[in-house]
Amino acid sequence: MTGILDGLLVADFSRVLAGPYATMTLADLGATVVKIERPGSGDDTRHWGPPWTERTSSYFESVNRNKLSVALDLSDAGDRAAAIELASRADVLVENFRSGSLAARGLGYDQLVAVNPRLVYCSITGFGSDGGADLPGYDFLVQAVGGLMSITGDPAGEPTKAGVALVDVLTGKDATIAILTALTERERSGRGQLVEVNLLSSLLGSLVNQAQSYLTTGQPPRRLGNAHPSIAPYETLHCADGAVAVACGNDGQFARLATVLGRPALATDARFARNADRVANRPALVAELEHLLRDGTTMEWVDRLTGAGVPAGAVGDIGSAFELASRIGLRPRVPTGEGEVDQVRNPVRYSRTPVERYHRPPGLGEHTEMLAELLAGRPLGGRPVADPD
Repeated sequence: MTGILDGLLVADFSRVLAGPYATMTLADLGATVVKIERPGSGDDTRHWGPPWTERTSSYFESVNRNKLSVALDLSDAGDRAAAIELASRADVLVENFRSGSLAARGLGYDQLVAVNPRLVYCSITGFGSDGGADLPGYDFLVQAVGGLMSITGDPAGEPTKAGVALVDVLTGKDATIAILTALTERERSGRGQLVEVNLLSSLLGSLVNQAQSYLTTGQPPRRLGNAHPSIAPYETLHCADGAVAVACGNDGQFARLATVLGRPALATDARFARNADRVANRPALVAELEHLLRDGTTMEWVDRLTGAGVPAGAVGDIGSAFELASRIGLRPRVPTGEGEVDQVRNPVRYSRTPVERYHRPPGLGEHTEMLAELLAGRPLGGRPVADPD
């Protein structure tokens, strides 16, 4: 079975995380992704370890499966010509170079669209192509200046970054959406276009209710630890041996929680009857709930609450998350070849065209000799528009 994007050629000039995450998604869906890397060193993340694999770092391998690696030195005239030829015949180009760097090598959007008008050219930056064009775009930096750290962590502690490069991942998803929608539009117009995404805008768009809270009140939200600014109880609560995550999204769930805890009257208490009341009286609510939760262990309460239809769970780690996903049939791990380390399954399921291709991440320059063969006979501008008839 072929992938949804079978026949699509992607020239991947991106490095580190946001761009490679987007191009790996396209590769999972069947596109041929040619990753251009610097000879000798390759993508920066090949050197970001531990942990290490037999070829490189696990960081690199987390976002580069299903790709071909071609080593080209863009300062060399011959290699540069090969890169331009690839871009001229590609359907999609993804890059995250400093502003103007690729244009200086003949690989800017205006230069390429002149010979490949069907090209969808996706540019990923940290702070956009205008006033922030020269600012370096690193996930941690954007988490700091973009406000995510200000709402993450213990209220009594310092602002804290997320435990993964979340802004890069979100930007990679935005880039994937942008590319796929531009390709859909190309089927109507026959023309590609420049699409731009940046880390700061992706972060602000992903702050959703917290960003809108600021726009509504003019007051920046503050850190609440594991509590929610607009829902209660929606946080971790302490039991006899640890903490249980409780997520009551409505009054009915809170009433069931109160019943399981043996205090149904809490659901009619004027301080806690409605969600807004519970948010306003959170300290008193938490004190009441934790007093009752002290009589049981985490897993005892998880079983009882879940059985009663109250969203609850133990605070686990990544290992227990994989175990849970496996137990409920999500099959989170996929093999990528004999003797290779498993990878995380693509999160999307399709009823007719499942994601089935999982090839191991490439060694540096492993497919350089294949480039000429790959491009031979491929028309400028990639595959033609499908005949609507």
